[in-house]
Amino acid sequence: MIGSLRGTVLERNAPTHVLVEVAGVGYIVAVTPRVFGELEPTTACFLYIHHQVREDAQTLFGFLTREERDSFQILIAAHGVGPAMAMAILATHSPKGLQNIVITSDLAALTMVPGVGKKTAERLLVELRGKFDMLDLPSISGAESQASSSLGDLREALVGLGYDNEEIRSVLSELNPATDATLEKVLRDALQILGARRA
Repeated sequence: MIGSLRGTVLERNAPTHVLVEVAGVGYIVAVTPRVFGELEPTTACFLYIHHQVREDAQTLFGFLTREERDSFQILIAAHGVGPAMAMAILATHSPKGLQNIVITSDLAALTMVPGVGKKTAERLLVELRGKFDMLDLPSISGAESQASSSLGDLREALVGLGYDNEEIRSVLSELNPATDATLEKVLRDALQILGARRA
């Protein structure tokens, strides 16, 4: 089983696969869009790997940190969560963010993930409770918790303004609000982005 790869990025196949050469052998690795953006062609890289073996195929899933890989393994161990959904969750939320979502039972944040409906999110919040504690993730500061709460309020505000989940997911991926940002400030920034897209 392959647990990690250290080599050179040869190709990027947008938006979810990279070809990594290690000692003359090329490995196709599935990654999240965020990881994809970090791996430039011809650059050296190190990836933690989850190696999935099936009767008909073998797939390598690559992550920049051990916490991401371990979070992926926790997710696919949950009922009804396959690799595709686990990667979608990690593309939307960091391990630390996931831990906070589970602790606060933030159903809205989890349903922002493509393919995760309300019932699935409710089940996951129950199944994942306590699972991320073993990862020894950095504690979540009060400011970061407040920022997470502001984003939850932002989601509700955008829904109330008539934006659909896809538009909201997209704008949230672009926003990087300061931990002390007010809802009004974040909402104004989000509406500017959405307005520019619809123009």
